Amino acid sequence: MLALPLFIFFLIPVIYILISGIRIIDQYERGVVLTLGAYSHVLEPGLRVIIPVIQRVIKVDIRITTSDIPQQEVITKDNVPVGINAVVYFQVIKPDDAVLKVQNYTYAITQYAQTALRDVIGGVELDTLLAERQQIADQIKSLVDQEISGWGIDVVSIKIQDIELPADMKRVMALQAQAERERRAAIIRAQGELTASENLNKAMSQLSQSGAISLRTLQTIEAATANPASTIIFALPTEIMEGLKRFTSSGPVPRQ
Repeated sequence: MLALPLFIFFLIPVIYILISGIRIIDQYERGVVLTLGAYSHVLEPGLRVIIPVIQRVIKVDIRITTSDIPQQEVITKDNVPVGINAVVYFQVIKPDDAVLKVQNYTYAITQYAQTALRDVIGGVELDTLLAERQQIADQIKSLVDQEISGWGIDVVSIKIQDIELPADMKRVMALQAQAERERRAAIIRAQGELTASENLNKAMSQLSQSGAISLRTLQTIEAATANPASTIIFALPTEIMEGLKRFTSSGPVPRQ
């Protein structure tokens, strides 16, 4: 009778040890197995069994991960202080290298990205930074890729989120933008007036050649005298006035 309880007493620890060796690896994970502290192999997704006590598993997420780069105060090439924050998108492609070659790859990538961001933006002017944000982000990504090439991690992309300018610089840029808009408006108005004057010149030339200028004048007079209370003053050419003067000064014509 004592044999059965004793058997159960020893069976329970054995079952517990066997159960403790079962590992479930999710589809988006990989398991790096260390046997007595040494790298052994990588577990694929599914139900896996390891040797308890002797082996342990470090799970690694292989999905695309985002890491924020805190806002950095950087001085551009033309000595303008700007505040910039960005986001790093990366993915583990070799779980064993990511675990064995770097202690905390997320933190390390963030630090490298901060340094690369300062180096790249410190070498460009403010206008270039504002106009070529994506190209600058690609340069930062290239520098980070060079530094972490042996970590088994792929930097998918780096995006610059916000560029904060000093308050006085914002005012200057607003005034500059307003002046540029006014300049464009003045050019458009001048072009419209030039086109209108050219069209009027062509119309006057055609009216003069066809003799229709007199008809246009009569139509204008008729429209102007529609109101009896209106007073119309005509300015006659000086040639007509001189002819009338000579006619009146010659006296009456003698009868035959």
